[in-house]
Amino acid sequence: MFRQAKNIDTAFRQVRLFALLLIVSCIIICCYVIYNSYKATAAVQSRIYILADGKALQVFAGDRKANIPVEAKDHVKTFHQYFFSLDPDEKVIQANISKALYLADGSAKKVYESLKENNYYADLISGNVSQEINIDSVSVDVSKYPFYFRCYANEKITRPSTVTTRSLITEGYLRNVSRSDNDPHGFLIEKWNIIQNKDIKTVVR
Repeated sequence: MFRQAKNIDTAFRQVRLFALLLIVSCIIICCYVIYNSYKATAAVQSRIYILADGKALQVFAGDRKANIPVEAKDHVKTFHQYFFSLDPDEKVIQANISKALYLADGSAKKVYESLKENNYYADLISGNVSQEINIDSVSVDVSKYPFYFRCYANEKITRPSTVTTRSLITEGYLRNVSRSDNDPHGFLIEKWNIIQNKDIKTVVR
């Protein structure tokens, strides 16, 4: 009788142990499935498909922090392209300057107003002068906020009789703002300053 009771007790313990192991196993499997499902969902959500020339191309969304240096440099380049790429056409000049001023604060507007007061843009139009800019490099320090930048570029000023190459160095700071159609990078240039803008050479056409 006692042996039978002992066997029942042992069997009960074994069943209880088996049930416990089964429950723990189920919990582990459930956690593993949930984790992998979350991981797979996050991976799918990071994929973006764009349509280019009738073809669907897959791209991946990235974290804002990982893209700060690239977006900051492109923001600076875009601003300088708009601000310094000029043709002898008042509408073109106004359109480019307007786009540039969306990317910077009042410091850029002060430079524009100073050039306008000195008849710089009027002289471009009357003299049939075109101005192009070639960005050599842009350095951005993302270790401190707002981000300090320095831009190195060359200007090519084409007149009816000569072509002048000019060295341009500017500096300023970048702060975060909301993205918009006029400012897709979500940066605003502050305390923009022209360090150097001097002629390198002039070639007769």
